[in-house]
Amino acid sequence: MLHIAVVGAGPSGVYTAQDLVEQQRLPDVRVHVLDRLPCPYGLVRYGVAPDHEKIKSLQNNLRAVLEHERIEFIGNVEVGARGLGPERLLGLYHAVVYCVGAARDRRLGIPGEDLPGSHSATDFVSWYSAHPDAAGNGFPLPAGPAVVIGVGNVAVDVARILAREAAELRPTDVPEDTLGALALSGVRDVHMVGRRGPSQAKFTTKELRELGSLPAADVVVDPADLALDPAYTAPETAAGLPSVSRRNLDVVRGWAERTAGDRDRRIHLRFFLRPVELLEEGGRVGAVRFERTVPDGGGGVRGTGEYEDIEARLVLRAVGYRGAPPAGLPFDPGLGTVPHAAGRVLRDGVPSAGEYVAGWIKRGPTGVIGTNRPCAKETVASLLDDAEALARRPVADDPLAELSASGHRPVRWPGWTAIVAAEAARGRALGRGTVKIPDWRGLLSAADG
Repeated sequence: MLHIAVVGAGPSGVYTAQDLVEQQRLPDVRVHVLDRLPCPYGLVRYGVAPDHEKIKSLQNNLRAVLEHERIEFIGNVEVGARGLGPERLLGLYHAVVYCVGAARDRRLGIPGEDLPGSHSATDFVSWYSAHPDAAGNGFPLPAGPAVVIGVGNVAVDVARILAREAAELRPTDVPEDTLGALALSGVRDVHMVGRRGPSQAKFTTKELRELGSLPAADVVVDPADLALDPAYTAPETAAGLPSVSRRNLDVVRGWAERTAGDRDRRIHLRFFLRPVELLEEGGRVGAVRFERTVPDGGGGVRGTGEYEDIEARLVLRAVGYRGAPPAGLPFDPGLGTVPHAAGRVLRDGVPSAGEYVAGWIKRGPTGVIGTNRPCAKETVASLLDDAEALARRPVADDPLAELSASGHRPVRWPGWTAIVAAEAARGRALGRGTVKIPDWRGLLSAADG
Protein backbone atom coordinates (compact mmCIF):
# COMPACT_ATOMS: atom_id res chain seq x y z
CA MET A 1 0.00 0.00 0.00
CA LEU A 2 1.26 3.47 -0.90
CA HIS A 3 0.50 6.28 1.55
CA ILE A 4 0.75 9.63 -0.24
CA ALA A 5 0.52 13.22 0.95
CA VAL A 6 -0.87 15.92 -1.32
CA VAL A 7 0.06 19.37 -0.01
CA GLY A 8 -2.67 21.85 -0.94
CA ALA A 9 -6.44 21.32 -1.01
CA GLY A 10 -7.23 23.57 -3.96
CA PRO A 11 -8.33 22.23 -7.36
CA SER A 12 -4.87 20.98 -8.37
CA GLY A 13 -4.47 19.08 -5.10
CA VAL A 14 -7.96 17.61 -5.17
CA TYR A 15 -7.62 16.55 -8.82
CA THR A 16 -4.28 14.92 -7.99
CA ALA A 17 -5.87 12.99 -5.12
CA GLN A 18 -8.74 11.96 -7.38
CA ASP A 19 -6.42 10.65 -10.06
CA LEU A 20 -4.44 8.69 -7.48
CA VAL A 21 -7.42 6.79 -6.10
CA GLU A 22 -9.20 6.31 -9.43
CA GLN A 23 -6.26 4.81 -11.34
CA GLN A 24 -6.29 1.04 -11.77
CA ARG A 25 -2.58 0.17 -11.55
CA LEU A 26 -2.40 0.41 -7.74
CA PRO A 27 -5.83 -0.13 -6.23
CA ASP A 28 -4.79 0.40 -2.59
CA VAL A 29 -3.39 3.95 -2.59
CA ARG A 30 -4.27 6.07 0.44
CA VAL A 31 -4.08 9.88 0.23
CA HIS A 32 -3.89 12.59 2.88
CA VAL A 33 -4.68 16.04 1.48
CA LEU A 34 -2.88 18.51 3.74
CA ASP A 35 -3.63 22.23 3.84
CA ARG A 36 -2.43 25.18 5.91
CA LEU A 37 -6.03 26.36 6.27
CA PRO A 38 -8.75 24.50 8.18
CA CYS A 39 -10.88 24.79 5.04
CA PRO A 40 -10.44 22.99 1.71
CA TYR A 41 -10.95 24.18 -1.90
CA GLY A 42 -8.20 26.82 -2.11
CA LEU A 43 -8.97 29.63 -4.54
CA VAL A 44 -12.43 28.23 -5.25
CA ARG A 45 -13.31 29.26 -1.69
CA TYR A 46 -10.96 32.21 -1.28
CA GLY A 47 -10.41 33.53 -4.81
CA VAL A 48 -13.64 33.21 -6.77
CA ALA A 49 -15.74 36.36 -6.43
CA PRO A 50 -18.76 35.95 -4.12
CA ASP A 51 -21.21 36.90 -6.89
CA HIS A 52 -19.97 34.05 -9.10
CA GLU A 53 -22.17 31.37 -7.62
CA LYS A 54 -21.88 29.02 -10.60
CA ILE A 55 -18.09 28.84 -10.35
CA LYS A 56 -18.22 28.59 -6.56
CA SER A 57 -20.53 25.59 -6.94
CA LEU A 58 -17.44 23.69 -8.12
CA GLN A 59 -16.92 23.14 -4.38
CA ASN A 60 -19.60 20.45 -4.60
CA ASN A 61 -17.47 18.48 -7.08
CA LEU A 62 -14.35 18.91 -4.98
CA ARG A 63 -16.24 17.86 -1.85
CA ALA A 64 -17.29 14.60 -3.50
CA VAL A 65 -13.63 13.78 -4.14
CA LEU A 66 -12.54 14.58 -0.59
CA GLU A 67 -15.29 12.31 0.77
CA HIS A 68 -13.77 9.30 -1.02
CA GLU A 69 -13.04 6.48 1.41
CA ARG A 70 -9.32 6.45 0.56
CA ILE A 71 -8.84 10.21 0.72
CA GLU A 72 -8.69 12.23 3.93
CA PHE A 73 -8.60 16.01 4.23
CA ILE A 74 -6.29 17.23 7.00
CA GLY A 75 -6.40 20.99 7.45
CA ASN A 76 -4.60 23.41 9.75
CA VAL A 77 -1.27 21.74 9.00
CA GLU A 78 1.39 24.10 7.67
CA VAL A 79 4.15 22.38 5.76
CA GLY A 80 7.48 23.97 6.61
CA ALA A 81 6.34 24.93 10.12
CA ARG A 82 7.24 23.12 13.35
CA GLY A 83 9.71 20.88 11.60
CA LEU A 84 7.30 19.62 8.95
CA GLY A 85 9.62 20.14 6.00
CA PRO A 86 10.15 17.91 2.97
CA GLU A 87 12.54 15.56 4.76
CA ARG A 88 10.07 15.01 7.60
CA LEU A 89 7.17 14.46 5.21
CA LEU A 90 9.15 11.82 3.35
CA GLY A 91 9.54 10.03 6.68
CA LEU A 92 5.75 9.93 7.01
CA TYR A 93 4.65 9.20 3.43
CA HIS A 94 5.94 7.16 0.50
CA ALA A 95 5.49 10.20 -1.75
CA VAL A 96 4.56 13.86 -1.42
CA VAL A 97 2.91 15.92 -4.18
CA TYR A 98 3.18 19.68 -3.66
CA CYS A 99 0.18 21.60 -5.06
CA VAL A 100 0.81 24.87 -3.26
CA GLY A 101 -0.15 27.32 -6.01
CA ALA A 102 1.35 30.76 -6.56
CA ALA A 103 0.94 32.73 -3.36
CA ARG A 104 2.54 36.05 -4.29
CA ASP A 105 1.21 38.84 -6.45
CA ARG A 106 3.38 40.49 -9.06
CA ARG A 107 4.53 44.00 -8.32
CA LEU A 108 4.64 46.94 -10.71
CA GLY A 109 8.18 47.97 -9.80
CA ILE A 110 7.47 51.68 -10.09
CA PRO A 111 8.00 54.65 -7.72
CA GLY A 112 5.24 55.20 -5.17
CA GLU A 113 3.98 51.62 -5.27
CA ASP A 114 4.14 51.35 -1.47
CA LEU A 115 2.22 54.53 -0.72
CA PRO A 116 -0.79 54.18 1.60
CA GLY A 117 -3.82 53.47 -0.56
CA SER A 118 -1.87 51.23 -2.95
CA HIS A 119 -2.60 47.52 -2.58
CA SER A 120 -2.46 44.27 -4.45
CA ALA A 121 -5.74 43.00 -5.82
CA THR A 122 -4.92 39.78 -3.95
CA ASP A 123 -5.29 41.62 -0.64
CA PHE A 124 -8.65 43.03 -1.69
CA VAL A 125 -9.87 39.61 -2.88
CA SER A 126 -8.73 37.99 0.39
CA TRP A 127 -10.66 40.61 2.34
CA TYR A 128 -13.99 40.24 0.57
CA SER A 129 -13.53 36.45 0.38
CA ALA A 130 -13.10 36.25 4.18
CA HIS A 131 -9.64 34.70 4.07
CA PRO A 132 -8.56 34.29 7.72
CA ASP A 133 -5.14 35.85 7.05
CA ALA A 134 -6.98 39.09 6.22
CA ALA A 135 -9.04 39.10 9.43
CA GLY A 136 -8.84 42.17 11.62
CA ASN A 137 -7.12 44.29 9.02
CA GLY A 138 -10.25 45.60 7.32
CA PHE A 139 -9.77 47.29 3.99
CA PRO A 140 -9.73 51.07 3.61
CA LEU A 141 -12.16 52.28 0.95
CA PRO A 142 -11.60 56.05 0.81
CA ALA A 143 -13.91 58.50 -0.91
CA GLY A 144 -12.72 59.17 -4.42
CA PRO A 145 -11.75 57.34 -7.60
CA ALA A 146 -10.14 53.91 -7.69
CA VAL A 147 -7.67 52.68 -10.31
CA VAL A 148 -7.35 48.97 -11.05
CA ILE A 149 -4.17 48.24 -13.01
CA GLY A 150 -4.62 45.18 -15.21
CA VAL A 151 -7.16 43.82 -17.67
CA GLY A 152 -7.49 40.18 -16.67
CA ASN A 153 -10.31 38.39 -14.88
CA VAL A 154 -9.02 39.35 -11.43
CA ALA A 155 -9.06 43.01 -12.45
CA VAL A 156 -12.62 42.61 -13.72
CA ASP A 157 -13.65 40.94 -10.47
CA VAL A 158 -12.30 43.66 -8.20
CA ALA A 159 -13.66 46.44 -10.43
CA ARG A 160 -17.09 44.78 -10.37
CA ILE A 161 -17.10 44.39 -6.58
CA LEU A 162 -16.07 48.03 -6.14
CA ALA A 163 -18.85 49.15 -8.48
CA ARG A 164 -21.61 47.06 -6.89
CA GLU A 165 -23.88 48.39 -4.19
CA ALA A 166 -23.52 46.46 -0.96
CA ALA A 167 -27.15 45.33 -1.08
CA GLU A 168 -26.40 43.43 -4.30
CA LEU A 169 -23.92 41.26 -2.39
CA ARG A 170 -26.21 40.50 0.54
CA PRO A 171 -27.41 37.19 -0.99
CA THR A 172 -23.77 35.99 -1.16
CA ASP A 173 -21.51 34.58 1.58
CA VAL A 174 -19.66 37.88 2.16
CA PRO A 175 -19.24 38.57 5.91
CA GLU A 176 -21.46 41.20 7.49
CA ASP A 177 -18.55 43.51 8.39
CA THR A 178 -17.39 43.46 4.77
CA LEU A 179 -20.87 44.38 3.56
CA GLY A 180 -20.91 47.25 6.01
CA ALA A 181 -17.58 48.57 4.77
CA LEU A 182 -18.69 48.31 1.13
CA ALA A 183 -21.92 50.16 1.99
CA LEU A 184 -19.85 53.05 3.36
CA SER A 185 -17.47 53.09 0.41
CA GLY A 186 -17.03 56.45 -1.26
CA VAL A 187 -15.73 54.92 -4.50
CA ARG A 188 -17.94 55.97 -7.39
CA ASP A 189 -15.53 55.90 -10.34
CA VAL A 190 -13.42 52.83 -11.07
CA HIS A 191 -10.75 53.04 -13.79
CA MET A 192 -9.56 49.68 -15.12
CA VAL A 193 -6.39 50.29 -17.11
CA GLY A 194 -4.31 48.13 -19.43
CA ARG A 195 -1.11 48.82 -21.37
CA ARG A 196 -2.40 47.10 -24.53
CA GLY A 197 -5.63 47.17 -26.48
CA PRO A 198 -8.88 45.31 -25.81
CA SER A 199 -8.09 42.62 -28.39
CA GLN A 200 -5.01 41.65 -26.32
CA ALA A 201 -6.64 41.84 -22.89
CA LYS A 202 -6.74 38.68 -20.77
CA PHE A 203 -10.30 38.83 -19.47
CA THR A 204 -12.87 36.33 -20.70
CA THR A 205 -15.90 37.58 -22.59
CA LYS A 206 -18.31 36.33 -19.92
CA GLU A 207 -16.51 38.28 -17.20
CA LEU A 208 -16.33 41.37 -19.38
CA ARG A 209 -20.03 41.33 -20.23
CA GLU A 210 -20.92 41.19 -16.55
CA LEU A 211 -19.63 44.73 -16.15
CA GLY A 212 -22.33 45.91 -18.52
CA SER A 213 -25.10 44.23 -16.54
CA LEU A 214 -24.43 45.88 -13.18
CA PRO A 215 -27.62 47.59 -12.01
CA ALA A 216 -25.93 50.61 -10.45
CA ALA A 217 -22.93 51.24 -12.73
CA ASP A 218 -22.33 52.40 -16.30
CA VAL A 219 -19.35 51.31 -18.39
CA VAL A 220 -17.47 54.11 -20.15
CA VAL A 221 -15.00 53.55 -23.01
CA ASP A 222 -13.03 56.23 -24.85
CA PRO A 223 -13.30 55.58 -28.64
CA ALA A 224 -9.83 57.09 -29.05
CA ASP A 225 -8.36 54.15 -27.09
CA LEU A 226 -9.98 51.70 -29.47
CA ALA A 227 -8.66 53.50 -32.51
CA LEU A 228 -5.14 52.45 -31.53
CA ASP A 229 -5.98 48.74 -31.58
CA PRO A 230 -4.91 47.23 -34.92
CA ALA A 231 -7.76 44.73 -34.72
CA TYR A 232 -10.24 47.59 -34.38
CA THR A 233 -9.02 49.46 -37.45
CA ALA A 234 -8.01 46.54 -39.70
CA PRO A 235 -10.64 43.85 -40.39
CA GLU A 236 -7.98 41.45 -41.67
CA THR A 237 -6.18 41.69 -38.31
CA ALA A 238 -9.36 41.04 -36.38
CA ALA A 239 -10.11 38.00 -38.55
CA GLY A 240 -6.89 36.35 -37.41
CA LEU A 241 -7.56 36.82 -33.70
CA PRO A 242 -8.77 34.07 -31.36
CA SER A 243 -12.55 34.09 -31.10
CA VAL A 244 -12.49 35.32 -27.49
CA SER A 245 -10.46 38.38 -28.53
CA ARG A 246 -12.90 39.20 -31.32
CA ARG A 247 -15.83 38.88 -28.93
CA ASN A 248 -14.11 41.10 -26.36
CA LEU A 249 -13.44 43.72 -29.00
CA ASP A 250 -17.09 43.66 -30.05
CA VAL A 251 -18.27 44.12 -26.46
CA VAL A 252 -15.94 47.04 -25.83
CA ARG A 253 -16.83 48.60 -29.19
CA GLY A 254 -20.50 48.48 -28.23
CA TRP A 255 -19.82 50.39 -25.03
CA ALA A 256 -17.73 52.98 -26.87
CA GLU A 257 -20.55 53.65 -29.32
CA ARG A 258 -23.26 54.29 -26.75
CA THR A 259 -23.87 57.23 -24.46
CA ALA A 260 -23.30 56.56 -20.77
CA GLY A 261 -26.36 56.75 -18.55
CA ASP A 262 -26.87 58.70 -15.37
CA ARG A 263 -26.11 55.98 -12.84
CA ASP A 264 -24.28 56.82 -9.65
CA ARG A 265 -21.22 54.70 -10.42
CA ARG A 266 -19.02 54.30 -13.47
CA ILE A 267 -16.40 51.82 -14.64
CA HIS A 268 -13.97 53.46 -17.05
CA LEU A 269 -12.15 51.00 -19.33
CA ARG A 270 -8.85 52.49 -20.44
CA PHE A 271 -6.32 50.99 -22.85
CA PHE A 272 -2.80 51.71 -24.14
CA LEU A 273 -1.66 53.22 -20.85
CA ARG A 274 1.37 51.93 -18.92
CA PRO A 275 1.81 52.89 -15.24
CA VAL A 276 5.10 54.64 -14.51
CA GLU A 277 4.57 56.21 -11.07
CA LEU A 278 2.09 56.53 -8.21
CA LEU A 279 1.88 60.16 -7.17
CA GLU A 280 1.64 61.21 -3.53
CA GLU A 281 -0.91 63.65 -2.15
CA GLY A 282 -1.35 64.31 1.55
CA GLY A 283 0.80 61.37 2.58
CA ARG A 284 -1.01 58.78 0.46
CA VAL A 285 -1.64 57.94 -3.17
CA GLY A 286 -3.38 60.73 -5.04
CA ALA A 287 -2.99 59.76 -8.69
CA VAL A 288 -1.36 57.31 -11.06
CA ARG A 289 0.86 58.60 -13.86
CA PHE A 290 0.59 56.60 -17.07
CA GLU A 291 2.62 56.72 -20.25
CA ARG A 292 0.62 56.43 -23.45
CA THR A 293 1.61 53.37 -25.50
CA VAL A 294 1.08 52.41 -29.13
CA PRO A 295 1.38 49.07 -30.94
CA ASP A 296 4.99 48.29 -31.87
CA GLY A 297 4.08 46.20 -34.92
CA GLY A 298 5.33 43.00 -33.32
CA GLY A 299 2.47 42.18 -31.01
CA GLY A 300 3.67 44.39 -28.16
CA VAL A 301 3.56 48.08 -27.33
CA ARG A 302 6.09 50.88 -26.97
CA GLY A 303 6.02 54.10 -24.99
CA THR A 304 5.35 57.42 -26.69
CA GLY A 305 6.73 59.83 -24.09
CA GLU A 306 3.23 61.26 -23.58
CA TYR A 307 1.80 61.04 -20.07
CA GLU A 308 -1.59 61.17 -18.40
CA ASP A 309 -2.42 61.35 -14.70
CA ILE A 310 -5.55 59.63 -13.42
CA GLU A 311 -6.77 60.68 -9.99
CA ALA A 312 -6.90 57.80 -7.51
CA ARG A 313 -7.48 57.46 -3.78
CA LEU A 314 -7.26 53.69 -4.09
CA VAL A 315 -4.97 51.69 -6.41
CA LEU A 316 -5.24 47.94 -6.88
CA ARG A 317 -2.63 46.14 -8.96
CA ALA A 318 -3.93 43.03 -10.71
CA VAL A 319 -1.01 42.10 -12.94
CA GLY A 320 -0.64 38.42 -12.09
CA TYR A 321 0.71 36.01 -9.50
CA ARG A 322 4.08 34.45 -8.75
CA GLY A 323 5.03 31.28 -6.93
CA ALA A 324 6.72 31.59 -3.55
CA PRO A 325 9.65 29.29 -2.66
CA PRO A 326 8.21 26.26 -0.80
CA ALA A 327 10.25 25.60 2.33
CA GLY A 328 12.97 23.08 1.66
CA LEU A 329 12.28 22.61 -2.05
CA PRO A 330 14.38 23.84 -4.98
CA PHE A 331 12.97 26.92 -6.68
CA ASP A 332 13.48 28.78 -9.94
CA PRO A 333 13.03 32.48 -9.05
CA GLY A 334 12.88 33.49 -12.70
CA LEU A 335 9.91 31.23 -13.49
CA GLY A 336 8.43 31.23 -9.99
CA THR A 337 8.16 27.41 -10.08
CA VAL A 338 9.78 24.30 -8.64
CA PRO A 339 12.09 22.66 -11.24
CA HIS A 340 10.60 19.36 -12.38
CA ALA A 341 10.51 16.73 -15.11
CA ALA A 342 6.94 15.63 -15.85
CA GLY A 343 6.05 16.49 -12.25
CA ARG A 344 9.12 14.90 -10.60
CA VAL A 345 10.94 17.46 -8.45
CA LEU A 346 14.49 18.02 -9.65
CA ARG A 347 17.24 18.65 -7.12
CA ASP A 348 20.41 19.77 -8.89
CA GLY A 349 18.89 18.46 -12.11
CA VAL A 350 18.22 14.97 -10.74
CA PRO A 351 14.72 13.62 -9.89
CA SER A 352 14.24 13.52 -6.11
CA ALA A 353 12.72 10.22 -5.01
CA GLY A 354 9.20 10.65 -3.65
CA GLU A 355 8.82 14.40 -4.38
CA TYR A 356 6.41 15.73 -7.01
CA VAL A 357 4.61 18.93 -8.00
CA ALA A 358 1.34 19.81 -9.71
CA GLY A 359 -0.62 22.98 -10.40
CA TRP A 360 0.74 26.52 -10.50
CA ILE A 361 3.89 25.72 -8.53
CA LYS A 362 4.68 23.27 -11.34
CA ARG A 363 3.73 25.22 -14.48
CA GLY A 364 3.28 28.82 -13.33
CA PRO A 365 0.02 30.78 -12.85
CA THR A 366 -1.53 29.96 -16.21
CA GLY A 367 -4.77 28.47 -17.43
CA VAL A 368 -8.17 28.12 -15.78
CA ILE A 369 -9.38 25.75 -13.07
CA GLY A 370 -9.85 22.93 -15.56
CA THR A 371 -6.22 23.22 -16.71
CA ASN A 372 -5.26 21.54 -13.45
CA ARG A 373 -6.73 18.22 -14.59
CA PRO A 374 -4.21 17.29 -17.32
CA CYS A 375 -1.45 18.79 -15.18
CA ALA A 376 -2.38 16.47 -12.29
CA LYS A 377 -2.67 13.45 -14.60
CA GLU A 378 0.88 13.93 -15.87
CA THR A 379 2.28 14.10 -12.35
CA VAL A 380 0.28 11.07 -11.17
CA ALA A 381 1.50 9.08 -14.18
CA SER A 382 5.11 9.83 -13.18
CA LEU A 383 4.41 8.84 -9.57
CA LEU A 384 2.84 5.54 -10.65
CA ASP A 385 5.83 4.76 -12.83
CA ASP A 386 7.98 5.18 -9.69
CA ALA A 387 5.60 3.27 -7.40
CA GLU A 388 7.60 0.06 -7.09
CA ALA A 389 10.65 1.89 -5.77
CA LEU A 390 8.53 4.21 -3.60
CA ALA A 391 6.80 1.28 -1.90
CA ARG A 392 10.17 0.06 -0.57
CA ARG A 393 10.76 3.28 1.38
CA PRO A 394 10.19 2.92 5.18
CA VAL A 395 7.51 5.32 6.43
CA ALA A 396 5.46 5.95 9.58
CA ASP A 397 2.65 3.53 10.38
CA ASP A 398 0.29 6.38 11.34
CA PRO A 399 1.22 9.75 9.77
CA LEU A 400 -1.71 11.54 11.42
CA ALA A 401 -0.60 10.49 14.88
CA GLU A 402 2.90 11.74 14.09
CA LEU A 403 1.50 15.10 12.96
CA SER A 404 -0.46 15.51 16.18
CA ALA A 405 2.52 14.46 18.29
CA SER A 406 4.68 17.12 16.62
CA GLY A 407 2.39 19.90 17.88
CA HIS A 408 0.00 20.30 14.97
CA ARG A 409 -3.74 20.58 15.55
CA PRO A 410 -5.19 18.88 12.48
CA VAL A 411 -8.72 19.72 11.36
CA ARG A 412 -10.16 16.60 9.77
CA TRP A 413 -13.27 16.25 7.64
CA PRO A 414 -15.76 16.30 10.56
CA GLY A 415 -14.14 19.55 11.72
CA TRP A 416 -14.62 21.05 8.26
CA THR A 417 -18.28 19.99 8.14
CA ALA A 418 -18.71 21.63 11.55
CA ILE A 419 -17.37 24.87 10.02
CA VAL A 420 -19.88 24.52 7.17
CA ALA A 421 -22.70 24.08 9.69
CA ALA A 422 -21.54 27.07 11.74
CA GLU A 423 -21.45 29.30 8.64
CA ALA A 424 -24.95 28.20 7.69
CA ALA A 425 -26.17 28.99 11.22
CA ARG A 426 -24.48 32.39 11.09
CA GLY A 427 -26.33 33.17 7.86
CA ARG A 428 -29.70 32.12 9.30
CA ALA A 429 -29.17 34.38 12.31
CA LEU A 430 -28.59 37.30 9.92
CA GLY A 431 -31.54 36.46 7.69
CA ARG A 432 -29.18 35.52 4.87
CA GLY A 433 -27.79 32.39 3.23
CA THR A 434 -24.45 30.95 4.29
CA VAL A 435 -22.08 33.62 5.64
CA LYS A 436 -18.36 32.89 5.93
CA ILE A 437 -16.44 32.92 9.20
CA PRO A 438 -13.63 35.38 8.47
CA ASP A 439 -11.02 34.69 11.18
CA TRP A 440 -8.74 31.90 12.39
CA ARG A 441 -10.14 31.83 15.91
CA GLY A 442 -13.71 31.53 14.67
CA LEU A 443 -12.86 28.81 12.16
CA LEU A 444 -10.93 26.68 14.65
CA SER A 445 -13.58 27.16 17.32
CA ALA A 446 -16.26 26.05 14.87
CA ALA A 447 -14.15 23.04 13.86
CA ASP A 448 -13.83 21.98 17.51
CA GLY A 449 -17.55 22.46 18.02
